[in-house]
Amino acid sequence: MKKRLIFTTISMVFILLGLAAYSSWQSMSFSKEALKLEILGPEKTTIGEDVEYVVKMKNNGSIRFENPEMIFTYPEGAIIGEEESKVKIMNSNDLGGDIYPGEERSFKFSARLLGKENDTRIAKVSVSFQPKDLKTRSEVSTTLTTMLGEIPLNLAIDIASKASTGKALTFRVNYSSKVGYPLEDLTCYVQFPSDFQFLYSQPKGMDNTQWDIPILNEGGAGKIEISGILNGQSMEQKVFKARIGVWQDGNFILLKEVIRGVEIVAPALYITQKVNNSENYVASPGDQLHYEVTFRNVGDNAMQDLVFITRLEGEQFDLSSIKTTDGKYQTGDNSIIWDASNIPELKFLDVGQAGKVEFWINVKPQWAMKTLNDKNPILKNKVTLGETRQDFLTKINSVISAQQKFYSDNTYFENSGPYPLETGQKTTLTVEWKAINNYNDIENAKMVTVLPESITFLGKTYPEGMEITYDSNTSEVVCNIGSLPAGSGVIKDAKICAFQISLQPELADEVIIILGSAQLSGTDQWTNTILTTKTETLYGQMSR
Repeated sequence: MKKRLIFTTISMVFILLGLAAYSSWQSMSFSKEALKLEILGPEKTTIGEDVEYVVKMKNNGSIRFENPEMIFTYPEGAIIGEEESKVKIMNSNDLGGDIYPGEERSFKFSARLLGKENDTRIAKVSVSFQPKDLKTRSEVSTTLTTMLGEIPLNLAIDIASKASTGKALTFRVNYSSKVGYPLEDLTCYVQFPSDFQFLYSQPKGMDNTQWDIPILNEGGAGKIEISGILNGQSMEQKVFKARIGVWQDGNFILLKEVIRGVEIVAPALYITQKVNNSENYVASPGDQLHYEVTFRNVGDNAMQDLVFITRLEGEQFDLSSIKTTDGKYQTGDNSIIWDASNIPELKFLDVGQAGKVEFWINVKPQWAMKTLNDKNPILKNKVTLGETRQDFLTKINSVISAQQKFYSDNTYFENSGPYPLETGQKTTLTVEWKAINNYNDIENAKMVTVLPESITFLGKTYPEGMEITYDSNTSEVVCNIGSLPAGSGVIKDAKICAFQISLQPELADEVIIILGSAQLSGTDQWTNTILTTKTETLYGQMSR
């Protein structure tokens, strides 16, 4: 009897396990076969084209699929609506409720895809549901892979194929777009050889390797000009690399990259330049520049019938002021040419022999600054002698100016007393200082003056947070401006500080000096030069 009971119990266990296994198998069969799920879309696309994904699902089974849910995941680098999520979750109501046998439904998702040529982008979809009368949910998923074709975005490195070691090398990274919509949040990265000594770039980049491009419209173009000194051994190949892409959700999506090689060659000619008798001259607006360019044969063979060409680049040059005793100025390409008829060393240059050319030109006293891309101006002298090319760069100081004025009304502070001034009457006034800066960023900027004995500093200052101090022992007032960005007072607001003073004239016919001249100073971050300028003296008016 006991054996039969045990056998019956074991049989029931196997039956229950069998039912569970059958239920599990039935559930799996639904998830894999009963629901047909697919993504329809292009196998290949390009940037700028609208991509439409169509998700189709069909109940090929014989029972109802209850409470369906769908998760659609856009590919990496997809551009969708600003308010949309890259993972689209749709519940049963969104999907139209239960899916009956034989019923087919479709849903559309639109995007543009970003990436470099031949990249693949994968869209994913999964649908979960509960087959009628079953407690377990089933899930089916699928993907669609799309390849990116030719990218209508151009990126190029314009650089000489050969360069001499230890010499300045200037090159450009050019970019343009034919994409049919604006590209936003672009960044261009430039990778240099390890022994490339960075000198400057226009525009200025971040960490000298990253340049942000806020927006690039269809048909738009731009360039990054970089200069540095390339070192290396003769015949050695140096590699420069540029990449451009877009930032999306904190990830950098690469769109285009380009690589150029430069061969280090042993120079046959050694060329040096002096401007105003200095190899590292820093120019200022209005300067007259005396260029002396010396060349020496450092090769193994004599040279003859050479032509020396210098091309001047920089809108800051006053080309109408060029003077040369033995060269010929060409207005078309802003070049000066010397040949053997003017310079004997160009006719025959023996090993170790040197020659020299010279010319004079002025820097414009001023020029318009339209955008911040115009900051950090530089003058270029591009020399060509035989097969040797050499770029020489001259930085230009910024121009700073300062203004001071006073107010008798309630500008900045509440003032009192008569103005024009009256003998024996106390008057309070507000002094305003304005700092203006044109071409380069200035640091450690400050304005300083010494108050006349008849003037009292009242301690009220503007704006809040700017350090304005008064030394009662020296009567010195100092406004520590700090940073004075390029374009302050030109394409952006000037830096302003103000303070309140009082005075009480004793004589009716005396000349009233409100303030003597104030000095503005600061360090030019482009040229590392300390710049100074002064304001005019402020005079007050007496009542008659």
